[in-house]
Amino acid sequence: MLNLYPRPFGSLAEMDAALVSRWNEVVGVEDEVWHLGDFARTAKAAAELLPRLNGRKHLILGNNDPEAVGRLGWSSAAPYAEIIAEGVPLVLCHYPFRSWNGMHRGAVNLHGHSHGRLKPLKRQFDVGVDARDYRPVGLGAMLILRKSPRQDPAATLG
Repeated sequence: MLNLYPRPFGSLAEMDAALVSRWNEVVGVEDEVWHLGDFARTAKAAAELLPRLNGRKHLILGNNDPEAVGRLGWSSAAPYAEIIAEGVPLVLCHYPFRSWNGMHRGAVNLHGHSHGRLKPLKRQFDVGVDARDYRPVGLGAMLILRKSPRQDPAATLG
């Protein structure tokens, strides 16, 4: 991804090391994590990275994830999921939606894919690393933003 989107890393190895470190600063061993796609471009790279990351990990497949990446030890892997976390219905997909199930009843759409370049709709958040200081973001931070949308997202993130 270094050649597609400007990132502050000198090499792929440096980027991977920083992403693993930042992940593990935020995610505990017992935390549940939903990765919303584009985890790795090859199954080999994914197999090397996945065991180094804390948490019970779920994968929502992205357009750059080979199918084999989803068979590497994730707690689950699918192209789409609807879950309830902290009492909030969440619609999880790699791609942002213009409309999603339950959007008018408080459901929140979490997505990746747009690398922080897409203006979100109400109750929609790009949780990809490019939009979130190259680290996972906790649901609590998203819920704070949902309640006060004018707040700067960086102020609620570690």
